[in-house]
Amino acid sequence: MNYDWIGAASGLVLLTSLGAQCWKQWREGTTRGVSRLFFFGQIITSVGFVIYSALLHNWVFIATNIAILCSAIVGELILWWNRRRKPSLASTQAKAQGSA
Repeated sequence: MNYDWIGAASGLVLLTSLGAQCWKQWREGTTRGVSRLFFFGQIITSVGFVIYSALLHNWVFIATNIAILCSAIVGELILWWNRRRKPSLASTQAKAQGSA
């Protein structure tokens, strides 16, 4: 019996949750509540899992982990972009107090 569908379904759930996080960050333009290590850790993990899956010749996990890796890279880029684009609240408040 082939159980690849379990792995594919699980990967789809994870990919959907990462995609939702990326979309939320992009739509809201905020980084509040997102750890600096969240997407970076996911990128490192996904690279390891792609290599591991390739060594096992498991096409379900190769494809799933490549898709998850891509979503983590997109999430990291959005996080980076949002942090560059918007100064932190603390620095904004400090500048406002300095000019008052």
